This record gives sequence, structure tokens and C-alpha cells, in this order.
Amino acid sequence: IPPEQYHADPVEGGSLTSTGARRLISACPARYRYELENPPEPTDAMDIGSAAHRLVLGAGAELEVIDAPDWRTRSARERRDEARAAGRIPILAADYETARAMAEVVADHPIAGAALRRQGAPEQTLVWRDRPTGVWCRAMVDYLPTPQRGRRLVLVDYKTCSDASTAGIRASVARYRYHQQAAWYLTGVRELGLSEYPALIFVFQERSAPHLVHVVEIDPDDLLLGEALNRRALEIYRECVESGRWP
Repeated sequence: IPPEQYHADPVEGGSLTSTGARRLISACPARYRYELENPPEPTDAMDIGSAAHRLVLGAGAELEVIDAPDWRTRSARERRDEARAAGRIPILAADYETARAMAEVVADHPIAGAALRRQGAPEQTLVWRDRPTGVWCRAMVDYLPTPQRGRRLVLVDYKTCSDASTAGIRASVARYRYHQQAAWYLTGVRELGLSEYPALIFVFQERSAPHLVHVVEIDPDDLLLGEALNRRALEIYRECVESGRWP
């Protein structure tokens, strides 16, 4: 389904995403509910990341390249706002060249490039119902390979960052709780019967040249922790929905 339909939540009555589950754990239900109803405005870094996603994966919102040095002029800002209102990603010409260079580096990477060339499709939506709580869950996988007999199903998630070193990635995983995200996606794959033993790799790439790439898989112990945190998030979400209170 289109990204805008996914983000608007296609599930009648509402569903929980990995982002929501992580927010319920890292903050509180009141914060989660407020941010759900008041999504933040995109930043320049977010737009570059979205553009890189579009060029790396070949899916997502269309880009609108704006030939201006920055957003300081009224004309540039108006064109940016018009693009966003039309569902496109506004990006300065220089930033577009950065995103294009990033996509080329990923394509040439021996692991990341090969993973994204396997038979499959980008931005695929998974929807399933959590059996213990009855909560509907959803996820959008950056790249979902086509299940093949005798071959392990390996999902791909692409992240742009400022530091793709081992230490930098460890900090990002801890800050953004990517172990929860990985566990969430892998649970969805298993619940839908796509694979009994799936895996997920994160492709981290630096936004600054030379756009270094580091491919990692979450440690099994951290995946177990992610599953436990997701279980608690699902319980919190159910309690809030049933009571109508988001404390």
C-alpha cells in the first residue's frame, strides 16, 4: 500500500507500530498519544534521509529538487511548502546530489547492494494481530525478499546516520531502540507465516562523504530484550485503549 495510507493507519480501530511501541517504553502513553496526533515537522536531515531512501530503495514519495542554495528566500520556502502539501519530498539541489551519491555507494557495497538486489520488493506492509493482547500491529519493511525454499529470509532496513562506526551504531541502537524494531519486524514475519527463522540486517550509512556503509545484525540477546520490551508496550497500549486513558 502507499506510504501515506500506511502512516494514516489502514487498520480500522487503530494499530500499533514499532515506532509507537518504542515511544510507549522510552517516554509514556501521554507523550505517545500527543505525538501521534501532532507529528513533528520534517527537518532538513529527515528530508535528506527520505530522499536517500527513495533513491536506494526505488520506492516512497516522489522527490522535488529545488534549485536554491538554501531555504532562506521566500520563493524557496514557498516551493518547499507546496511540495510537502502535494505529498512530495522537497530537497535542495546540493542535498539531492548528496542523496544520489549515497545511493551509489550502497549499490556498490558487496553486502548491502547484494541484499537489495535479491528478488523481492521495497516498502512492504505487514499487518497482524497480537494473540495475547488482541492488539493489531503493523510494520513497513524497507526491503522484503521473496520467500524461497531453502533460503533464509533476510529483511533489510536502511538507516542514515552521522556515525556508522561500531561505537556510533551501538549508541544509535541504544538511543532509538533498534533492537525493539528488529524484534517487532521479525515477529510480524513469523506471525504471517512468511518464514519460521527470519533475520534482519540494518544498513547504516553516513550522510557525509564518503558515505561509509556498515551492515549489522542485532545480537540475539538484544533481540530477546526487544521482544520483552515490545510485549510490555503491547500491554500498555491495550490498557490505554480499553480505559481511554493515556497517563
